[in-house]
Amino acid sequence: MGLSIGIVGLPNVGKSTTFNALTKTQNAQAANYPFCTIEPNKAIVPVPDERLAELAKIVNPQKIQHSVIEFVDIAGLVKGASKGEGLGNQFLGNIKETEVILHIVRCFVDSNVTHIEGNINPLRDIEVIETELLLADMQTLEKRIEKLIRNAKSGNDKKAKLDLQIAQSLLKHIQEGNAVRDFQEKSNESFINLDKELRFLTNKTIIYGANVDEEGLREDNEFFNSLRDYAKKTNSEVIKICSKIEEELVGLTQEEQKEFLQELGIKESGLDSIIRLGFEKLGLISYFTAGVKEVRSWTIHKGDKAPIAAGVIHQDFEKGFIKAEVIAYEDFIQYGGEAKAKEAGAMRAEGKDYIVKDGDIIHFRFNVSK
Repeated sequence: MGLSIGIVGLPNVGKSTTFNALTKTQNAQAANYPFCTIEPNKAIVPVPDERLAELAKIVNPQKIQHSVIEFVDIAGLVKGASKGEGLGNQFLGNIKETEVILHIVRCFVDSNVTHIEGNINPLRDIEVIETELLLADMQTLEKRIEKLIRNAKSGNDKKAKLDLQIAQSLLKHIQEGNAVRDFQEKSNESFINLDKELRFLTNKTIIYGANVDEEGLREDNEFFNSLRDYAKKTNSEVIKICSKIEEELVGLTQEEQKEFLQELGIKESGLDSIIRLGFEKLGLISYFTAGVKEVRSWTIHKGDKAPIAAGVIHQDFEKGFIKAEVIAYEDFIQYGGEAKAKEAGAMRAEGKDYIVKDGDIIHFRFNVSK
């Protein structure tokens, strides 16, 4: 199950500062010079979900376990990264292993923090990164086409000919400056197989993180406005964050964080918004188990059926699946727990074809001998 989000951007745009705040640690070194981050830092981040706390009020468990996402802090890319500039090849390879890209874009002016391009220009910065990703995809595809040509010439591999046709069509699309995600034949089986193997960088979902200063949090500045307009044109999401503020929030209690954000006129931390959106973009939902030992959120793909959801807990649950006893979250809260929900007829037995819904509280029945 894909749970990985890669944080990318030019050097000195706030990637590592964002990573530090995300993970509530200082593991990612933040410094005012390019290539401060060389090896990718990875961290598992809990997905904010207030429903867990509400369930815990009823169940009073020994612990609470959130769903999680992995964030990968990838070193700053520069022009020529696709050709190896700035250790680019290694960094581009790290991005391939992620499912969603969080592109941090600098939208603030600070003379004390140098910008590798000399001035602040979000759209230019985006173009630098996305051009490198596109060039990397082009190189990857060209190498694959060479192999497909050899296979097609043998005359024995009909599939290779079909794959070659799609690959050449995709290459033309990329050479014209278009991202793989905009390719018209993405539903073609040959394309799907190519993407699974080559993991095209420009086919990944992008979330733009507009890194602003404190003033930019209170009022949209020209840099954020230009980024937001660009995101609309490309059907992408943009979330405003202030990395420095997010780091300050790390040491505060939840109550103190709420008060601090209220003073800024903000309902939710920008990073919490990014985590939620990342979870959504990965096509993931959560169902819950609620017992005295723990209240836990389990991660599945939207559309997964009950046996698959059971298998997330343990393979035996899926193999020996008999039924799922399901209570909707709203009913669990309304009736004050499993026993009263069951008395009210709010618990239902679901079979193998049941598609699990976000927020379901589930108890699985299974037979280990199956």
